[in-house]
Amino acid sequence: MTADELQTLIAAALTCEHIELTGDGRHWYATIVSPEFEGKRPIQRHQRVYATLGQKMHTDEVHALSMKTYTPAEWAAQAK
Repeated sequence: MTADELQTLIAAALTCEHIELTGDGRHWYATIVSPEFEGKRPIQRHQRVYATLGQKMHTDEVHALSMKTYTPAEWAAQAK
């Protein structure tokens, strides 16, 4: 899987203002900014992203995904 394919999967199922991905095709590191994260704990945010990948995690197409998840307000505040 490529970074573009992974980004497309996430963006198709989750409203994102920003997605940044790096990885080697199996192990990925993502920064994701979404208004859908408002009011959610970090584990709930990660579960929401994992849900966008469906079977891709179970079939090992995406072996590992490490994430930093932010609301738009959190993203704007940390950029200062």
